Amino acid sequence: MRVSVYRKEHFNAAHRLHSNSLNDLENKTVFGKCNNENFHGHNYELVVRVTGEVDPITGYVIDMKVLSDVIKEFILNKFDHRNLNLDTEEFKNLNPTAENIAVVVWDILSKQLDKKYTFKVWLYETERNFVEYPAAD
Repeated sequence: MRVSVYRKEHFNAAHRLHSNSLNDLENKTVFGKCNNENFHGHNYELVVRVTGEVDPITGYVIDMKVLSDVIKEFILNKFDHRNLNLDTEEFKNLNPTAENIAVVVWDILSKQLDKKYTFKVWLYETERNFVEYPAAD
């Protein structure tokens, strides 16, 4: 019996969308106000779905306290109230778009969660703009 459980967290972070492969005018054209050299911020909402077999003894797919602790230790403590471009190794050379943030979050969690689970992340940059990784078929 495979079941999915979800954990929702949030973090606040600043970033600047900028590509070193583009000149200043191209960056302003592509990224608009998100290319502000003084950065801008978002209140990100992160949803993590973990899917697996229900343990016959505990009744859990995963202990939600354990999942919460993993997200807090490896994601929130790293990204919350940070400038993603300046304060994190993950985005020193990677444009911190919502798409790239979601992939980085997934990669970090993939090293922490048991391989018996499948999981997916949704990252809401705003109420109306969000990404899913891995993408649905």
